[in-house]
Amino acid sequence: MNYRLTGALTLSLALASVLLVGGVLQGCSTSVERMSTEEVVDLSGSWNDTDSRLVSEEMISDVLSRPWLGEFVAREGQPPAVIVGEIRNLSHEHINVNTFVGDMERELINSGKVEFVASRGERGEIRAERKDQELHARDDTRNPMGREVGADFMLKGTINSILDIEGKKQVRYYQVDLTLISLADNRKVWVGQKKIKKLVKQPGLRW
Repeated sequence: MNYRLTGALTLSLALASVLLVGGVLQGCSTSVERMSTEEVVDLSGSWNDTDSRLVSEEMISDVLSRPWLGEFVAREGQPPAVIVGEIRNLSHEHINVNTFVGDMERELINSGKVEFVASRGERGEIRAERKDQELHARDDTRNPMGREVGADFMLKGTINSILDIEGKKQVRYYQVDLTLISLADNRKVWVGQKKIKKLVKQPGLRW
């Protein structure tokens, strides 16, 4: 037997195994690419951060351009105080409604056209802090109870969806309905609607 040939063959096989395993491990490693938060990326066709941002921008821009705002300022002599109420997700998929609410709050506050009131959950935490201040804070730094600004209008809404599937194609339809309600008399002063429709094609297996 040619031991030199056998040894060379064994070494070659071992080297090939190392290269193969290394290639497999390298191919399975996680790849991360940073991108702009403004960049539109649709991987699954589901509701995503871009939908949340664009819908909130468009709908808040619309509500702030309607007659109710000018009428209130002319009557009261000051901008209205607005609060975002419940936004219900009635769609077929899980949607982080808190992100959508946050996007709308940002657009309302940054517009400078309305005052914005803290949500129910936030008010509870702030009231607890005021109560603590009454017991422990100096008089000149204490914020007393009973000086909150009440909201004049509440923004409420729903997110609905329809999913139409045929083979490897599907149409995802989303409809966002928002209503602005006067807290003084329950009048609906604005109703807005935004629709999104996506065609999703799933590729077949390739060998």
